[in-house]
Amino acid sequence: MHARPVSGIYAAVRINGVKGMNDVLPAEAPRWQEMESVARQVFAVYGYREVRTPAVEHAQLFARGVGEATDIVNKEMYVFEDKGEALLALRPEGTAGVVRAFIEHGAYVEGPQKWFYIGPMFRREKPQRGRYRQFHQIGCEAFGIAEPDLDAEQIAMLADFLGRLGVAARLKINTVGDAECRPAYLAELSGYLTAHRASLCGDCNDRLERNPLRVLDCKVPSCQPVLEKAPRLLDRLCDGCRTHFERVRAALAALGVAYEVDPRLVRGLDYYVRTAFEFTSDALGAQSAVAGGGRYDRLVETLGGPPTPGVGFALGQERLSMILERSGRAAPDRLPLVFFVSADAEGALEALRRAAELRRAGIACDLDPRGGKLKAQFRQAERAGARYAVVLGGDEVRTGRAKLKDLKTREETPIALSELARTVTR
Repeated sequence: MHARPVSGIYAAVRINGVKGMNDVLPAEAPRWQEMESVARQVFAVYGYREVRTPAVEHAQLFARGVGEATDIVNKEMYVFEDKGEALLALRPEGTAGVVRAFIEHGAYVEGPQKWFYIGPMFRREKPQRGRYRQFHQIGCEAFGIAEPDLDAEQIAMLADFLGRLGVAARLKINTVGDAECRPAYLAELSGYLTAHRASLCGDCNDRLERNPLRVLDCKVPSCQPVLEKAPRLLDRLCDGCRTHFERVRAALAALGVAYEVDPRLVRGLDYYVRTAFEFTSDALGAQSAVAGGGRYDRLVETLGGPPTPGVGFALGQERLSMILERSGRAAPDRLPLVFFVSADAEGALEALRRAAELRRAGIACDLDPRGGKLKAQFRQAERAGARYAVVLGGDEVRTGRAKLKDLKTREETPIALSELARTVTR
């Protein structure tokens, strides 16, 4: 980018953020910190440990893992050629990278592995509120347990997480079959949809050619009459998938997790088998999905690892933040408790010392190193959101006493500076 010269001098050019790459500003960041803190607390008590994978992976990882026929790989991935490397990609989702890390580092560790991740993903979608080209996910993956009780336990963990945040969400579950029963069902579904393709929207016709199962997820009103009469996989399950699904339902009941069976619930990625689940909310209208996941028993093997069952889920932090905001849940308070106002140079040094004492005690406080008029400093204290203000000058330094002003009630209380920490935290 070249600056445009003005009268022989290069004028400064403002550089805005990249389209679809959203800033999370300080006023909103505490809500994100709360999401991540609650996630770490809840997942830890279920035995999940954090993994951090690179934002850049080989593009082939997602072509094989997510599916070459998906919109993610075909249309939305950021792919580039690095010097001396094959094609690389910014990760468009979290599971494939975590599976790659599991194969590379954890697949041969004895016993099951339970991992979770938090981080940015990238897709070149059309930006809209709550959907950005850089977005952030919280997700969990569990490897090495094929039993359906793990599916139910992971769903219960996700319900616990959402409940801790105060999110009212409904759980929908389904089964998408496996390699034994799904191929015959897909052939039947494809034949049915092909016979009615004139009544389906353009996206459904496109999906019909690449992934007929995804057609069932269409929300376009004109498609609903056709989809409501479509063959149901629930009625065509093999014995193994039927037994697995019945056990998931029984385990959810035992855990006290309410759910509804949605025969049209599918997952958007190719690697899912058997259990599929989704939590939805009415808080954002049509954008109802809060979190979703399911079982992927062949994915580790597909990506070159040993045969290993897996189950996982992911949720978007942008979407969840909007739901929390819409529901009226206040962001956690990260504002300073005390603001020091300096009346002179001697008071300014004392303010630095006292602020350091409070901070060592874990008490948030602030001051304005510029000093200046007391009125301006009080305005700064209110802008910072402080609860209390303490004015310090030479007299306060010599006597060791000051007045604690409550910025909400305007009441002033004489205090000993040595007792300040104890006073403000009572």
